[in-house]
Amino acid sequence: MNIGIVAGGPKEALASLISYQNEVDIWIGADLGASYLLRNQLPIDIAIGDFDSIDKDEKELIKLQADIFREFPTEKNETDLELAIEAALSYQPTSIFLFGVTAGRLDHELANIQILYRLLEKNINAKIIDHKNILTVYQPGQHKVTAKNTELISFIPLTQRVEGLTLQGFYYPLDHYTVTWGSTRCISNKLINEQGTFLFNAGILIMIKSTE
Repeated sequence: MNIGIVAGGPKEALASLISYQNEVDIWIGADLGASYLLRNQLPIDIAIGDFDSIDKDEKELIKLQADIFREFPTEKNETDLELAIEAALSYQPTSIFLFGVTAGRLDHELANIQILYRLLEKNINAKIIDHKNILTVYQPGQHKVTAKNTELISFIPLTQRVEGLTLQGFYYPLDHYTVTWGSTRCISNKLINEQGTFLFNAGILIMIKSTE
């Protein structure tokens, strides 16, 4: 099961939700994210959060459209996104796509990237998707990657070190390279074939596919 969670990041940075409608089985709107689902005429399976980012009339409309509506107080320990993720986990999903979680507040953005690691620990394939980027995190091992011709691929260590990084089928190949915090060695690469391979033996690695 694939779950799409839409949070309340800036509208101009939001990916095309419609283009993912055939991949997502359940849509969850976190606060303003429920409004984004409404405006894109997508189902609101769950609307959740404190809804302090929308006006009263729109909240009432979301209540009518949502299969499940859960409102929380503004003063709470969890962010609206965390509440949405907890709701998603109850379905034991295979994948979670996170929309509307970047390009806003930097503190939220950094925390949201770290949430990917939390989901990775639960063996859930999680991605952050916006209008220019798709971000995923990986544990050690061998991984296949495909990309459009227009996409650049960057690798950034989430842990202090990622050891033994090897890139095959890339314009800039690597062989058992150690990437550390602050390194820009693995920024803006691209595939030379339809499919590439990357592998490493220690650390946690972020991969970002980006378009100009």
